[in-house]
Amino acid sequence: MAHSPTDTRGTTTDVLVVGAGPVGLSAAAELRRRGVRCRLVDRLPERLPYAKAVGIQPRTLELWDRMGLVRDVLEAAVPLRGQLIYADGRERARIELSLPPEVPYGFAALPQYETERLLESYVAGLGTAIERGTELLSFAQDADGVTARLRTAAGAEEELRVRYLIGCDGAHSVVRKTLGLTYEGSAFPETYMLGDVEADWDLPRGYGVRSSGPSPDGGGEDLLVCIPLPGAGRYRMSMKAPPASAPPEGAGDGVAHGLEGGTGPSLADLQAVVDRLAPRPARLSALRWSSVFRISHRIVDRYGEGRVFVAGDAAHIHPPVGAQGMNTGVQDACNLAWKLALVLRGEAGPALLDSYDAERRPVGEEVVGRTVRHAVQGMETGPDQGRTRLLREAQLLVGYRDGPLSGAPYGPDGAPQPGDRAPDCGGLTTPVAAYPLRLLDVLRGRVGHVVLLYGDDATALARAAEAARTVSGLQPVAVLAREAGEAGEAREAREAGDGAPAGPPTACYRDAAGEFARLYLPDGATGLVVRPDGQLGARFPLAGTAAALSAYLRGLSVPRGLGDPVVARDGDHDLELDAR
Repeated sequence: MAHSPTDTRGTTTDVLVVGAGPVGLSAAAELRRRGVRCRLVDRLPERLPYAKAVGIQPRTLELWDRMGLVRDVLEAAVPLRGQLIYADGRERARIELSLPPEVPYGFAALPQYETERLLESYVAGLGTAIERGTELLSFAQDADGVTARLRTAAGAEEELRVRYLIGCDGAHSVVRKTLGLTYEGSAFPETYMLGDVEADWDLPRGYGVRSSGPSPDGGGEDLLVCIPLPGAGRYRMSMKAPPASAPPEGAGDGVAHGLEGGTGPSLADLQAVVDRLAPRPARLSALRWSSVFRISHRIVDRYGEGRVFVAGDAAHIHPPVGAQGMNTGVQDACNLAWKLALVLRGEAGPALLDSYDAERRPVGEEVVGRTVRHAVQGMETGPDQGRTRLLREAQLLVGYRDGPLSGAPYGPDGAPQPGDRAPDCGGLTTPVAAYPLRLLDVLRGRVGHVVLLYGDDATALARAAEAARTVSGLQPVAVLAREAGEAGEAREAREAGDGAPAGPPTACYRDAAGEFARLYLPDGATGLVVRPDGQLGARFPLAGTAAALSAYLRGLSVPRGLGDPVVARDGDHDLELDAR
């Protein structure tokens, strides 16, 4: 890899990440995990104490599991079990957020500042701290890199030269504006109040509440939405605000979205709405913060240009229905980070980065369209019904089958195909562990692609594993069918010298519960490539492992060596990161 640009402090920086919310922190985490040197700046002097984005989707938890962060999140979050829907004081529906048993995580709630705290600690452990009070003033890019001008917390201006820049700087993004990206859409006319409070009602814990009724001024529907938070009786409550509470129209750029300013409502203001709309008598207390906010829906015409990219709210904003925004932004960051890492390590050509827009912008468009429709017409509208709607809200159906990196389909109808999420499964065993593992356990901590090889012939699996190592440099993982003989057969065959390939041992797990076969529907002996972001990259017959992996790598423009360790220099320390 070419020598990284040097900034004025004498250190090397590959990527500048602007904005240290959940999206920027996720981008920095995924980059640092892959040995990429980055700086993370945020213009705010400290983390905001607002429970803005609170819903954590199961797909986000899967991504954090692979990072090794999920345990901390699970200990801090509370479960979201469902939603109670009331109209005119009567219960109209009860939605249970119940996912299929093979999905490892449910829905959760965590205040945004807690999410940021956990991610910040994780990134700090990888050697990168947030540079608070540091603002991006401008940037210019050329064929070799990006020159950014920053103003630090001390007021000094600094020029920084980097290879790439990622704008995770929100709805009023300086990066987006400087790139000249369009941000098409509009704003909803209503203004809302938002408050973080405790309620002493007797509603079941873990359920959100949506209650509507006639507006007191006769101007349409009045609305109260309550999302449970960690803490006894604690909720984030949102409701329509009286006209006098309306905030300014945007922040000077015409984009009116989020906490735009204005005087926050008092506890009495919130109590008045609860008295009108709550399905049970409730007394509010312990107001932690409140604000007024607006909702817009917008999306950029492209997710980047040249060496500069946007992610999260800098690329798309929409109604908070279904808690899609932050989670979509985290997936943006994960999608972009592994591609940037390959390019920076010289293992892929810059053309790989074009797939970021090709894969993620259609997802952003779908999310914006769906949340606007649900905000206007209700969650019950649209083509999705029942289980499919729930899986889509959980972001488990996000896929890139039509994307430029997805290989040809292979296998029976209904089988997960290239571009789809790689399903998790349980019941994987080894001769050593006294308990079964999940596929997530096998993938946890791995930062690169993983080749899964399934079959009932241990010798054939060993040959395919050797082909995978030879062609791709990846350490494959074998999954032995439940009905096969003992996993030790391949080792014994090598020792007997019957022609099975020698070489490094292959990680091997038995599909003891048959869940891998049930969920992946292998067409006999089958191989799969799991991308670093947990999506399938390729699916192929085991006998064609070498040819299939060669074709997949050509699609990435990745030469052999994809699985080599990464060494990232952090001050006086070398961090060896196993890319397998």
